[in-house]
Amino acid sequence: MKVNIEIDCTPEEARTFLGLPDVKAFNQMMMDEMLRRAEANMDQMDPEVLMKQWTAFGGQMTNQFMDLMRTASGGSTGTTKNR
Repeated sequence: MKVNIEIDCTPEEARTFLGLPDVKAFNQMMMDEMLRRAEANMDQMDPEVLMKQWTAFGGQMTNQFMDLMRTASGGSTGTTKNR
């Protein structure tokens, strides 16, 4: 035996019927907070700021990155020296 039941209701009505909480306010609060944080950190996405951060340690970070890539690719695991 096969029984099909179709229920025509809105999402709010379904949540109420099933006893689920209304999370609209929570979702809005989370979206507002994410937007606030994104706007607060937008200045750090400026290319000039990024380059200053990446080059803050001079060639040291470049050498560490190259060592990481060599190790990941199965190459030499020795460290490079600043040139």
